[in-house]
Amino acid sequence: MSNQDPLENIKKLRELTGVGFKDCKVALDETQGDIEKSIEFLRKKGIAKASKKMNRNASEGLALVKEKQGDVSLIEINSETDFVAKNQDFIKFCKELSDLNFNIKGDILKLNESKMQNGSTVKDNLVNLIAKIGEKIIIRRTNFVNSSNGINFFYVHSAIEKGIGKIISIVKIDGVIKGKNDEIGTKIAMHIAASNPLALNKEGIKKEIVDKELEIIKAEIINSGKPSEIAEKISKGKISKFLNDNSLLNQPWIMDPKKKVSDILKENSLDNPLKIIEFVRYKVGEGV
Repeated sequence: MSNQDPLENIKKLRELTGVGFKDCKVALDETQGDIEKSIEFLRKKGIAKASKKMNRNASEGLALVKEKQGDVSLIEINSETDFVAKNQDFIKFCKELSDLNFNIKGDILKLNESKMQNGSTVKDNLVNLIAKIGEKIIIRRTNFVNSSNGINFFYVHSAIEKGIGKIISIVKIDGVIKGKNDEIGTKIAMHIAASNPLALNKEGIKKEIVDKELEIIKAEIINSGKPSEIAEKISKGKISKFLNDNSLLNQPWIMDPKKKVSDILKENSLDNPLKIIEFVRYKVGEGV
């Protein structure tokens, strides 16, 4: 990041890395004032093992959704504390990023290089915001769902403003007729937010997740004193339940647990069967 004021850049780099004035000046001179390259320079020299702030855990923040003409974008921006997630400078930054994210169709690499309203890139504005607020802030993930082959619906759980919250889900459904059976779309998005399915169907759950769960189940049964051959039989039943509980179509419907999501799709189908094409769910900080 180039800046007219070298002292301001040194101040920012010191704030981010905890490295002394002289070493920060050398790093900035070597990188023509680029903050990110300066951090990398200092790390390579062994002066800064990692950015002081960027080495912290950031599991708070906000998720933002934007919809226009049926297309929907989603972005998660993390901070260290919920206090910062309520900061107006942070929220303003997130809102502008959400707009840019929609325009570049969820490409996070393009987003980082995109120009913001002040003329600087997202990457540079992020560095400035970190220096100003004093916390680690990261653009964690982005997504974009176009409106081809279906209609998009989304749900924001506990929205603090329109399109901003802690849990956001998007679902694309084919076979919906607007004004007739479209209410089911938002309800399915709500179900996804609440039930956190891993995949649309059992076959879509990643093998490594299934294998890990099976390993845990078997160990738990054996540790309870059951013989290994009995553990094998019991584990098959338990893994079957795990697959059903975590695949969207097989999950109990949150509004009537006696039915499955697949049953709800059949019940609400009209001219054509309702079919879920894809879905995405962001919960702020999940997995961090």
